[in-house]
Amino acid sequence: MVSDTTADGKRSEVTNGSAKDLEQMKTFAGEGKAPSGFGARHVQTLLLFFALTVAYALRVNLSVAIVAMVDRKAANKDYEEFDWDEETKSVILSSFFWGYVVTQIPAGQLAQRYGPKILLLFSIGVCSLLAVLTPFCAHAGGAKAVIGLRIVQGLSQGFIFPSTHTMLSRWAPASERGRLGTLSYAGAQFGTVIMLAVSGVLASSSMGWPSIFYISGAVGMLWSVAWFFYGSNSPADYRGIAPEEREFIESSFGPQDHSRRIVTPWVAILTSAPMIALTVAHCCHNWGFWTLLTEMPTFMKEVLEMDIKKNALLSSLPYLVMWMLSFVFSPLSDFLINRQYLSRVASRKLFNTIGLWVPMVALLGLAFVPKGSSDLAIVLLTLAVGINSATYLGFQVNHIDLAPNHAGTMMGITNCAANIMSIIAPLIVGQVISDATDPIQWRRVFYIAAGVYFFGNLTFIIFGKADIQPWNESESPIPRTVSNANETQSARNAHNTDGNNANHSD
Repeated sequence: MVSDTTADGKRSEVTNGSAKDLEQMKTFAGEGKAPSGFGARHVQTLLLFFALTVAYALRVNLSVAIVAMVDRKAANKDYEEFDWDEETKSVILSSFFWGYVVTQIPAGQLAQRYGPKILLLFSIGVCSLLAVLTPFCAHAGGAKAVIGLRIVQGLSQGFIFPSTHTMLSRWAPASERGRLGTLSYAGAQFGTVIMLAVSGVLASSSMGWPSIFYISGAVGMLWSVAWFFYGSNSPADYRGIAPEEREFIESSFGPQDHSRRIVTPWVAILTSAPMIALTVAHCCHNWGFWTLLTEMPTFMKEVLEMDIKKNALLSSLPYLVMWMLSFVFSPLSDFLINRQYLSRVASRKLFNTIGLWVPMVALLGLAFVPKGSSDLAIVLLTLAVGINSATYLGFQVNHIDLAPNHAGTMMGITNCAANIMSIIAPLIVGQVISDATDPIQWRRVFYIAAGVYFFGNLTFIIFGKADIQPWNESESPIPRTVSNANETQSARNAHNTDGNNANHSD
């Protein structure tokens, strides 16, 4: 324990972990009082929220559409039907991730060097256009054409998470990191909810299953227009930002100079125990999350025997709960850390445990639900997915905790590895399940996912950390060639008083 003196002269005690977090907050997050009102950082966060909304809508639209595409009786009978078996469907559903993993690491480097704005614009713009072309490709080229298109969509979306993390490392002050980060990534659940909820209705409407792709693609194009005009790489690039808000944000990270190139310490990152633990947690999370996301509509149709409209609505329910709970967990995490009830690392491990081990228990329960007990199955599925939102305050923001200078690259590394699991998981399901109506075969799927969740969080508990790592400061000897006329007063003071203070650049 260490003692601290409050403003009224009283002594208070905090744990060593909390004291360390407080010292880091003072050193790397020395912001003053947050400016009141809706600011530029909130505009960027809202745009990121809708970026993730669109991205996930484009990603999951096929999960419900494929049910109607292979069985016209399940939706509008006037539209084309495809003779795809379970193995072919599994390959189609996993093909998105074949491309997705390829661009993750380059995306982090590109976002760091050229800024995340252009990468997000390219990513969602291209993916939206390809969504509109999906019905044509399915008609003209069948399963092979759809697989090829989904691979390219994956390639384009590989830029989203590294770019979003780079944006947050520049726009989210440490004292608001949990809230702004969670709000941004909550868009993923919101997009999943909306897409799963409306897909069944669209597939059964006069427009048929092709409308699922046309509408999601059109919304993505509208977002691209909004992002082009209002998105910004950093506070320094945003013309409408108030000086006090810019000072508040930039002082959080210390002096920044985006004209100076940061050298990525690859060996240090890849051999860091906290980084390895973070990667394992991310991989195990993705295994369970994407197993449920891609296979839940099929499970509900074949085992719970629900029609496509009810199937789509109930498939979206767990993600609605996940989205809502993210706004409960987020302020709770910030409260516990800022009031020093928990150190930052304890908070990260607590919420990661809630987000992985509670769903693990729900999946084990789901494995023993009798075939006719659809209500109980829905409750357990909702619990398994909904509580998962706690991981946004666990491993999901841990990249920025460890090394804000390299957050985009680190997200690229962990997301690349994690989405290899997203490829493997649906393929394993295709191998395990030969009869989709057999609940015993689904039981094996849930066993596997529960075991993976257990291992991932155990690794994070043992080896995870939340303090800034020494290799965060690695930088190029290339001198700054252009003076930063927009440098904040706090940054100038830091330069004058500590010539060795490391620049924080993304």
